[in-house]
Amino acid sequence: MLQFKNLGLTLNGKQILFISISKPAAAKFTASWAANGAGKPTLASVILGLSGYREVVGNIVFYGEDITGLPVSERARRGIAMAWQEPARFEGLSVAEYLGISLRYAKDISLSPGECLIKVGLAPENYLTRAVDTTLSGGERKCIELASVLAMRPKLAILDEPDTGIDALSIDYVVEVIKTFSRNGTTVLLITHHEEVAEIAHRASSLCGGTILKLAIPWLLRGFSEITARNVNT
Repeated sequence: MLQFKNLGLTLNGKQILFISISKPAAAKFTASWAANGAGKPTLASVILGLSGYREVVGNIVFYGEDITGLPVSERARRGIAMAWQEPARFEGLSVAEYLGISLRYAKDISLSPGECLIKVGLAPENYLTRAVDTTLSGGERKCIELASVLAMRPKLAILDEPDTGIDALSIDYVVEVIKTFSRNGTTVLLITHHEEVAEIAHRASSLCGGTILKLAIPWLLRGFSEITARNVNT
């Protein structure tokens, strides 16, 4: 469903990304794993077509369509959604309203806002009426944003380090909801720097210096931590 054909990005005269995967992967759940500074958020920004990340060479192909020149809004309409590492805040908007907006994008609305919260381990009675603002912790906002993307039922969900800032009691819920995406027919691109989290994917890639260092079955990533970190530092 997603192909990169000689995809490159240069910023300030330095090439920071070059990836080519022209053969579509059969996996419905792929993890991009690497040490900090390897280019994982950059890859997500290029796929989404964010400002500052659209002047690329090569092509991004989504379900057979070249989307390289499309703006963010058009890519979203085609079914690409993302949960950010640092979730946004929305003053004056309740959690119920926020999730309700996401549910409008779902072709098959099978969950209520409360059910979406239960999926990520949050009690609806404690959160539905609360505002999506600074009164929520970073971990709470991340879980709520994950519930929001789940509600949309996108074709492709890019999850940027959903395990960061999550307490030990909630991480099991987060892992389970990531698996739920795949069961619901959504392809997941999971971005993480924890190889333990990458291991739950069907397929994984180790990213180093903006280039794929290794494509592997997840358990084969074990042992690449030291190699990747050393390459990034040099």
